[in-house]
Amino acid sequence: MDYYQVIKRPLHSEKSVSDRDEANSYHFEVNKKVNKIQIKETIEKLFDVKVLDVRTMNRSGKKRKYRNKVFKTSGWKKAVVTLKEGDRIDLGY
Repeated sequence: MDYYQVIKRPLHSEKSVSDRDEANSYHFEVNKKVNKIQIKETIEKLFDVKVLDVRTMNRSGKKRKYRNKVFKTSGWKKAVVTLKEGDRIDLGY
């Protein structure tokens, strides 16, 4: 799988910003089919950093109502990547 298909986007929330500042961890939305090893290799190749740990979690979709119909949004996979002390990823914010 191509490196640019593994990572969909970086996540920017209060928790991700505090993790970035305190624990040098970055949050990403990733493809559902990839595993931790592929995520680690991708982050190391794209950003030229050393990855110490990768934690993943599958987020389930939510139920939504629209015009008296109930449907479920699609789920997604989140990865929390911890980097070696001193390494940084510039995400533009």
